[in-house]
Amino acid sequence: MNERVYKQGRWSLADLIPSADRPEDIGSEYLDQLESALSDLEGKRTILSPNISTDDFSEILAIVERIGSLMRRLGAYGQLWFAEDTANQDALSFRGRVESVLADAHNRTLFFELWWKGLDDTAAERLIAVSGDLSYYLNSLRRYKPYTLSEQVEQVINIKDLNGVEALVTLYEMLTSGFTFEIEVDGEVKSLTRSQLMTYARDSRPELRQRAYKELYRVYGENSTVLGQIYQHIVRDWADEQVDLRGFSSPIASRNLRNDIPDAAVDVLLDVCRDNVSMFQDYFRLKAGWLGMDHLRRYDIYAPVGSSEETYPFNEAISTVFSSLNAFSPTLASHAKRVLNEGHLDSEVRTGKYGGAFCYGVLPGLTPWVLTSYNGKIDDVSTLAHELGHAVHALMAADHSPLTFHSSLPLAETASVFSEILLLEHQLESESEPGLRREMLARFVDGTYATVARQAYFVLFEREAHALIKAGATIDALSERYLANLNDQFGDAVELSDEFRYEWVSIPHIYSTPFYCYAYSFGQLLVLALYKRYKKEGKTFVPKFLKILAYGGSKSPQEILAEAGIDIVSSEFWQGGFDVLQGMIDELSELKGSETS
Repeated sequence: MNERVYKQGRWSLADLIPSADRPEDIGSEYLDQLESALSDLEGKRTILSPNISTDDFSEILAIVERIGSLMRRLGAYGQLWFAEDTANQDALSFRGRVESVLADAHNRTLFFELWWKGLDDTAAERLIAVSGDLSYYLNSLRRYKPYTLSEQVEQVINIKDLNGVEALVTLYEMLTSGFTFEIEVDGEVKSLTRSQLMTYARDSRPELRQRAYKELYRVYGENSTVLGQIYQHIVRDWADEQVDLRGFSSPIASRNLRNDIPDAAVDVLLDVCRDNVSMFQDYFRLKAGWLGMDHLRRYDIYAPVGSSEETYPFNEAISTVFSSLNAFSPTLASHAKRVLNEGHLDSEVRTGKYGGAFCYGVLPGLTPWVLTSYNGKIDDVSTLAHELGHAVHALMAADHSPLTFHSSLPLAETASVFSEILLLEHQLESESEPGLRREMLARFVDGTYATVARQAYFVLFEREAHALIKAGATIDALSERYLANLNDQFGDAVELSDEFRYEWVSIPHIYSTPFYCYAYSFGQLLVLALYKRYKKEGKTFVPKFLKILAYGGSKSPQEILAEAGIDIVSSEFWQGGFDVLQGMIDELSELKGSETS
């Protein structure tokens, strides 16, 4: 039987919510179901007490699950429809309408969360004992007990966020998704999206790499006043709510609690990343020699170290990703294929489409949706492996509740980064030529810099930026601080040009999800350590890894990893990930291959 041929295309959202003749009718069935479930829950309010029967409590939990499922379905459709075309007025209208409905739903269910957080420990433990898969969800709510406000204040915050900080994030996304960039290539001036432009950041021609970055930050620099002002408002809103109203000890502490990661573990992670930045600086010095340069410029850090300009047809890329997963576990490969077989991958390159790449796992057992812009470069193949890894993770956790199948952000990168390493392993096994092997390994180290050190330094900048904005810093001052942050990263190993001061306004995560980025560092270093165990243990490691994925979000990251013998508060653990990376760099320095002029 012939293998299926996969073609690049646009996703279908029909499995999430069917289309309708009129845009205003889309999702009406699920909106009605949500209203019914909310009414059912409100009807149970009078029986909430410390002495509630376990049967009544279980019935209420079932309603809470149903509400959560419906809210996730509606919210996901709004996000995905908007992401496929940020200029679509119907999509924007639906998203805004649903956000309003969801904010109202959250307000109407607040009484249950507040009652639950307010119970004494004895009453809560009695009910948790009969909650099954929802026990971690219930314990997680109680973690917020010290930071929870009155019902009326919580309702006001929800309404405020809808037309405040969430609206600012939407404006940022609309503005930046609409940017176009012009670059001259081989005598032709091209008008490109950001994803298309940044393929030239990995071009073998130094002048094209420079032009790409200069054009990127020319556009962002010209808009830096507006984008910087949006960021300042988001940061002030975060401080007002998380620190001043809720009482978190610092802006980042709120994210750490949401991730269920101890503050100490995050501090150790960031410290170890900073302590090891010289490893990347040494690597960049090596890379300069491979490229025949005295010094790398910031334009050159992702430059290929070989002369290969190969592009990869979409079907070839997908087949390679599937093969690499299948060699490790046919189960993982089967899950990844579901995304394409069910039309849940959007890989087209088009203006107006969300500029990044992501995977959206909506509900247990429902195949996730994956968005990427496939330009045929080797990095696009890695992106496919990464995002399909996220989808695999969601499907591995399909036996859990809608409220517990999503893993915490730091563990959310486990399957995605592991999939990238499996892809690299697969590529290296079929390549014996030293120059090409070095090119593949160098590309992986480049990616690891981007995922570990770069992301950690984003968070280090965020910690400073939040403090500076509280003290009244200007946008220019923030740009100066960001440039200093880059100098800390690169030392004297990489030459920086002035336009990189505007890089911070081009980072979507610091706008939409403050302090998100350390999850990437966490995930990459964790996976390097897990991969080391895989190479040592062989196939006996596979079920252990699948078990980590199958937990989803039904336990804390610390518990899941402790079961695998990992202590996330130990600097030695995080250093172990860097030691694996150092081994790769040592191997790279020993490989002999043709130099690139």
